[in-house]
Amino acid sequence: MKVHSKTSVGVLALVASAALVLSGCSSSGESEPTESSGEGGGGSSEALQIATLLPQTGSLGFLMPPVQAGIAQALSDINGAGGVLGQDVEIVAEANEGDASDLTVVEKGADDVISSGASFVLGAMGSGRSQHVVDRVAEAGILMGSPSNTSADLSGISPNYFRTAPPDTVQGDALGNQIVSDGVTSVAFLTFNDPYGLGLRDVIQETVEAAGGEVVYGGKGDGNEFPVEQTSFASEITAAKDSGAEAIVVVTYDQFKQIVPEAVNQGLDLSTFYLVDGNANGYESDFEAGTLENAQASIPGAQANDDFQAQLKDIYAAEYDGELESFTYAPEAYDLVTLVALAAEKAGSTDSAAIQENLHAVSGSEGGEECSTFEECAKLIADGSDIQYVGKAGTGPLNDNNDPSSAFIGIYKYDGTNNPVFQKAVEGQTE
Repeated sequence: MKVHSKTSVGVLALVASAALVLSGCSSSGESEPTESSGEGGGGSSEALQIATLLPQTGSLGFLMPPVQAGIAQALSDINGAGGVLGQDVEIVAEANEGDASDLTVVEKGADDVISSGASFVLGAMGSGRSQHVVDRVAEAGILMGSPSNTSADLSGISPNYFRTAPPDTVQGDALGNQIVSDGVTSVAFLTFNDPYGLGLRDVIQETVEAAGGEVVYGGKGDGNEFPVEQTSFASEITAAKDSGAEAIVVVTYDQFKQIVPEAVNQGLDLSTFYLVDGNANGYESDFEAGTLENAQASIPGAQANDDFQAQLKDIYAAEYDGELESFTYAPEAYDLVTLVALAAEKAGSTDSAAIQENLHAVSGSEGGEECSTFEECAKLIADGSDIQYVGKAGTGPLNDNNDPSSAFIGIYKYDGTNNPVFQKAVEGQTE
């Protein structure tokens, strides 16, 4: 698998140390930082350098391809429009966030991206991993942004951290209301002991209970969460089954692949299962046809339109020599890169601090003319106009917590091939 985007490179060069995985070319170092004329005052006009901190190993690996495709497409569009401050955006390092079972991996990844010289780190994808290293990255003066972190604990955690995925308050409310609207009155949870799992479970539970529903197993305070590294779920499935719950909400990552066979073995009706973004993958090759038929799931973000899906498929095939099977968090990754690039354009600088100072403005927090592509927005900035970037994910401008002020949550239903099919989008506001 390739680790760089062809659209982001010119002549390959070595950067940092051989221990870093390179995914683009570094700047030659010959151009000196110059005084900028943008909103950010003085700063560097060297090429914008980005590093990624993504799950090259671990339970979130299935979400990595669409994020890679989103990044690659953003680079193609930005660099195709002349780049940032007249230079191509460069991916200088791709580090591994690993899994929650071994946080030394994400610690090493954080050190790698800090050493790379990047102004912006895209990642991590897991909320727990981001929370573990966000101070480390922020204290190094580097801007960090995630396309997929949803833990409410990350809201406002640092001025140097932002995200294009909404906090779990939005997804949890949407899925909880879907469960209630389906006529479900009693729910069991299968949840792993992880900030993402606990936070999302709690919001879903609050929404269901507020509507008069009952949580009969696995709720907050019951102590039935399981360790992230657990692989056998016979006792949990038995307990959920014996609870008499009308529906089971599974809040996990790819532990779902071990949960389903046990649930089938115990005779559960999986059409009563509700999944979340951490496990709402396609399972055509994992389970017998029809296993998940009519199960439902929630995934943050607007549904990628047909044209964007085609672009993502094409660029993933070209860059990674593979077939893209999911689009989850691809729009959010695309928007992260585009927002950072536009903030650098507005600042007239590729320094982290200058970019951070202009993020809210280009997201539309201060109003401005709506624009939907880097090229269109950059021209408006060059003309001195205020802008509001309307991105692929359909999120609102950044709020005071550096969260999207509004976001769409997609509701999906599984078909006979065990693939999620988009049903509708529910828009929610963040706090």
